[in-house]
Amino acid sequence: MDRERQLSEVLSEFARTMVTDFPIQAILDHLVVRIVDVLPIDAAGVTLISADSAPRYVAASDVSALRFEELQTEVGEGPCLAAYQTGEPVAVPNLVEEDRFPRFTPRALDAGLVAVFTFPLRQGHIRLGALDLYRQAPGPLDAQAMAAAQTLADVAAAYLSNAQARSDLRDSSDRYRESALHDALTGLPNRVLLAQRLDHAVLRARRSGKLVTLLFADLDRFKEVNDVHGHQVGDELLVGVAERLAALVRPGDTLARLSGDEFVILCEDLDEQSQVEPLANRIGAALARPFTVSGKEVSVTASVGIAFHGPGTDVPEQLLRDADAAMYQAKRKGGDRHQIIDLREYHATQDRASLERDLRDASVRGGELHVDYQPVVSAGDGRITGVEALLRWAHPSKGAVPPTTLVPLAEQAGLIADIGRWVIEKACQDRNVWKRANGCDDLTIAVNVSAHQLMARGFVANVEAILFATRTEPRHLTLELTESVFVEDAERALVVLSGLKALGVVLALDDFGTGYSSLSYLQRFPVDIVKIDQGFITGVAQNPASAAIVAAVVGMSHILGMSVVAEGVETADQHLAVEALGCDSCQGFYFARPMPADEIDVLMKFRLGGGELPVPALAG
Repeated sequence: MDRERQLSEVLSEFARTMVTDFPIQAILDHLVVRIVDVLPIDAAGVTLISADSAPRYVAASDVSALRFEELQTEVGEGPCLAAYQTGEPVAVPNLVEEDRFPRFTPRALDAGLVAVFTFPLRQGHIRLGALDLYRQAPGPLDAQAMAAAQTLADVAAAYLSNAQARSDLRDSSDRYRESALHDALTGLPNRVLLAQRLDHAVLRARRSGKLVTLLFADLDRFKEVNDVHGHQVGDELLVGVAERLAALVRPGDTLARLSGDEFVILCEDLDEQSQVEPLANRIGAALARPFTVSGKEVSVTASVGIAFHGPGTDVPEQLLRDADAAMYQAKRKGGDRHQIIDLREYHATQDRASLERDLRDASVRGGELHVDYQPVVSAGDGRITGVEALLRWAHPSKGAVPPTTLVPLAEQAGLIADIGRWVIEKACQDRNVWKRANGCDDLTIAVNVSAHQLMARGFVANVEAILFATRTEPRHLTLELTESVFVEDAERALVVLSGLKALGVVLALDDFGTGYSSLSYLQRFPVDIVKIDQGFITGVAQNPASAAIVAAVVGMSHILGMSVVAEGVETADQHLAVEALGCDSCQGFYFARPMPADEIDVLMKFRLGGGELPVPALAG
């Protein structure tokens, strides 16, 4: 009964072990010790065996048992291996009389072994190894002891299977975690692992006062490699780049691949910024040597952006964004170079991106985008003959955004066609209001059109639709173009302008004289009005050269049947000079500044009264 009680205790211990994370070796070590306590034996050993590899785990209750376990593995035979192979117990009550194991028996006898009883560790059809019980005196174990030993072996096998499953799951989880933190192609740390290390680096830098530096390298024209040679060559090139970069970094630095052809080097514990310069130079030199991939020689360069941890960059993500921005600054300078983040350029880029987002919102919010108008007057008597519509943006926090910023921003954001269409429609609608209030049937309305807007699909049709919807006669609408229209695509421009002329719209060449081929444009394109740039008007009253240029433009334009407008007239002397040189119309602050639509009514009333120059409504 005492043996049964002890056996029950051992089984209870194994049951408790079942729900823990005990490692396999610990289970085996515990098993052999407790079996010696329970059964009439002197020592015990156990070996876990795999059919295709050497034993992974061996346990023994004492040194002699360990020697006998290792001996069976060494000679490749013995009761342990026999029980494992047959799945049945093997009893050797007296080793002197044993002849089944010719290599094992003599050496075991020399080592002092007298008797051994072996029981297979099995779990269904799966065999795990064997349990060996050693005695120092010959003779069999009784039936009760043999049954108890097999029970212990079977229970231990079940617990070992469970422990092995947990171990395999941990190994699988470790492998998955490792793959989740590393790039599959190059084996380098990926964005996730880089972010973790960057977090730790910034925390350490706060304590140490040392610098943390990121070098963000992006291959130049890598897409061409894929397009010309294929993606397999591209992948091999990325592996080659990773290997060369890995050879450059210091121990403790991190080289990561973020995505595509983007690599980042994280450097810690720098005393000053100049220490990163040699590494940046080495990157360029390492990549300058051609790569041989799939039998092809491929050359590649990289743009490297550099950013340092410091005040204002305590957020690790900001440091990565700064290095990324510096890399793009290097690319804009032609690539194949390194660039420390230029914060002024960066902030300008950020401000521009912010403005672009705001412009998208402004296009749907009322009031921010509006149209002001500046009168165009007859040079001879100052009578208002038309107004120029000027797009304005009153930003809620930044104030007035200048047109030189607004128009390129709208083009970049892809909004210029919609905004431009709205300006033309609004100008035509306002003209109708002035016409009804003041009877100004002959007043023209001029609207600036950018090259992107003019070249957009359906522009002529859109203008025609607006004229029809607002009941505006085409001859009362002037579209002002700059020479950039002709430079971008002269043939396409000629087609569009011919379509507009077919509608009856008036065309004006704005800022004349600021381009490269102005004279040829006047002959080739169907222009009705030439607007001389204010740069020539500024000195027209004092500078003979400016006066000569204005006179030449006026004479040539009149010969070609075009009228001339002098822009930027700001003084009485300038007005008198351009009138004397033959300009047909004038526009500028001397006559009136741009104003909202409702203020044009005042000028319309003065126009009808035939007032004298300058226009008195805004003279003060």
